[in-house]
Amino acid sequence: MQDAACAKTDGCANRWPRTDNRRAKPEQGAGGNPRPYLLAMGAVGGFGAGMGPDDSFETALHANGYARVAGVDEAGRGPLAGPVVAGAVVLKPGVEIPGLNDSKKLTAKARAALFLVIQDICEVGVGIATVAEIDEINILRASHLAMLRALDALPGHADHALIDGNMIPRDAPLPCEAIVKGDARSLSIAAASIIAKCTRDAIMVDLAQQYPGYGWEQNAAYPTKAHLDALSRLGVTPHHRRSFAPVHKILCHGKSVST
Repeated sequence: MQDAACAKTDGCANRWPRTDNRRAKPEQGAGGNPRPYLLAMGAVGGFGAGMGPDDSFETALHANGYARVAGVDEAGRGPLAGPVVAGAVVLKPGVEIPGLNDSKKLTAKARAALFLVIQDICEVGVGIATVAEIDEINILRASHLAMLRALDALPGHADHALIDGNMIPRDAPLPCEAIVKGDARSLSIAAASIIAKCTRDAIMVDLAQQYPGYGWEQNAAYPTKAHLDALSRLGVTPHHRRSFAPVHKILCHGKSVST
């Protein structure tokens, strides 16, 4: 999951969405290994043995008959504006993705490179819960709703889901396991964290162009000093979460921005 330390957006924001054939494919070595591409992008290095997530959760589930295991994570629970976004990723069996780690522990350059690789060689689903849904059902439930939508968006149905956190979404249509700090422990959840963060960062960059002055292209709408100062000075936009205390406080003073 993302926190204030992960607020700053990065190069991956400029790579979403890109669904046409103009995007360069990762250069892969023998057996589909993307290592040469990741090395060129500077994404490999600094991840020694035991320092990052592994596939032990996925391997155990495979041994118990679950062939398609999806890691699921979200980005955007803490910001004051914008949607919450979830990613679901089913890793390709037998293909290593060097440098894959919790998105918060990666450099911007590594995140951007891995974002492309994950999209190209894994099964990926993205789910979004809107600001209106966040305000209506609360941020936790909205995060879980985005997770279920991400699972539903996978090209093929997963047999089992590994969920980052300590709670399983209500009405999950498949077996799930909640893993505390899962993005630092499970490779598929780590991949999902990268998809979620990069996707949400791109959304906030787009919204920043519509509502300049809040610094969303830099702070992703987290409650940084610059964002809070702008909120007081410029008022509340339609994309701010009215159920969040700093936003509610400004609204109590009657300051909002027209659509």
